[in-house]
Amino acid sequence: MTIAELAEFFAAAFPGTKQAADAGIRAIEPGKVRMAHEPDKASLRPGGIVSGPTQMGLADRAAYAVILAHIGPVAMAVTSNLNMSFLRAVEYRTVMADAELIKLGKRLATVDVRLWQEYPSRVLAQATVTYAIPG
Repeated sequence: MTIAELAEFFAAAFPGTKQAADAGIRAIEPGKVRMAHEPDKASLRPGGIVSGPTQMGLADRAAYAVILAHIGPVAMAVTSNLNMSFLRAVEYRTVMADAELIKLGKRLATVDVRLWQEYPSRVLAQATVTYAIPG
């Protein structure tokens, strides 16, 4: 799928949400997707940092995006596992997510997702996400 096709899919699949208004997809390459997320005040935790659930949502959405970019618009592909490590505080500004396919099988897909702000090598959080793909 292209960036435009993937953004259109997200808009249709998640109507009325922030993801529908701006899917945040910045790049699609073989096996990879880069997404951006603009946090809002509702996604902050005490101390002014982006909350864990917001980070997990971004990781999950990026994993979904990279899988769909490679298999097409399969709405019922669902998260079966998400393991997240929070490594550094995520500041209240744009958060980037780089998702890379580890394995894309017929029934399961596993994705590595890394969140960052300043530069990609300074990882703020890392997730391994597995999706079940309907048959």
